[in-house]
Amino acid sequence: QVQLVESGGGLVQPGGSLRLSCAVSGSLFRIMALGWYRQAPGEQREFIARITRDDTESYADSVKGRFTISRDGAMNWLFLQMNSLKPEDTAVYYCNAMAQPFMTDYWGQGTQVTVSS
Repeated sequence: QVQLVESGGGLVQPGGSLRLSCAVSGSLFRIMALGWYRQAPGEQREFIARITRDDTESYADSVKGRFTISRDGAMNWLFLQMNSLKPEDTAVYYCNAMAQPFMTDYWGQGTQVTVSS
């Protein structure tokens, strides 16, 4: 089992920055990748960024060049640095872990990010 708890969301003006954190606990040795997803009202949950155990990073085109994913070496913490935020970035942001066996998905409870003037 893997437990995930997000923090760091809030209200920010367009062009501003936020840093999301995700505390990871449980069977860390089973985790193959950590990632961030988001879900806006009335929309499906969408992939934002992922970092694998060997530090391979991938990003959605919509955030490439503005968002940066990172983690600590032990995979206890996952971060998302969000710069140049836009109103369309407004959503609930979720932390995700993909773990063995079977590449099972684990989710946090989400943290709200609102970009508005």
